[in-house]
Amino acid sequence: MRVMGVDPGLTRCGIALVESGAGRSVTALDVDVVRTPADMDLSERLLAIHTAAVHWLDTHAPEVVAIERVFAQNQVSTAMGTAQAGGVIALAAAQRGVPVRFHTPSEVKAAVTGSGRADKAQVTAMVTRILGMQTAPKPADAADALALAICHCWRGPMVERMAAAQAQARAARATHLARVAAARGAR
Repeated sequence: MRVMGVDPGLTRCGIALVESGAGRSVTALDVDVVRTPADMDLSERLLAIHTAAVHWLDTHAPEVVAIERVFAQNQVSTAMGTAQAGGVIALAAAQRGVPVRFHTPSEVKAAVTGSGRADKAQVTAMVTRILGMQTAPKPADAADALALAICHCWRGPMVERMAAAQAQARAARATHLARVAAARGAR
């Protein structure tokens, strides 16, 4: 599975491509950080991020895009910018029919380090180790994008199977309830 991981942000937006192999093996194929200056107009910043996402999607053809889910942070403006950056990337993926999945920061940290409370240094160290890299990816946004892709490679298929099983159970329940209602109506 080829996964594009995205650590959204307006100033620095990490984008990475990882491919999963047998078992838990993963290989980093590409990683970059899109930077936009803080004094640039918001619409231009979002356009630059969107353009980079479009290039990545068209060049690498990922099967899924994994984006960090934004939570309210101390500064609302930072959370808004982060959400907007993630939104333009999700839009670019949706326009190409590429599924988008969101993962919480603690989910990503737990997948990569074993602890949902790991700090950035621990995430970077584990990403470097998991991918067998000679040097740690820098800045942290690059490591976070790789961690998101790794998280989805390891957890995504299981989550998809669980969602399919839940949908199947809901459909079976609806069928059963319809039969029960029909049987009661026939009486």
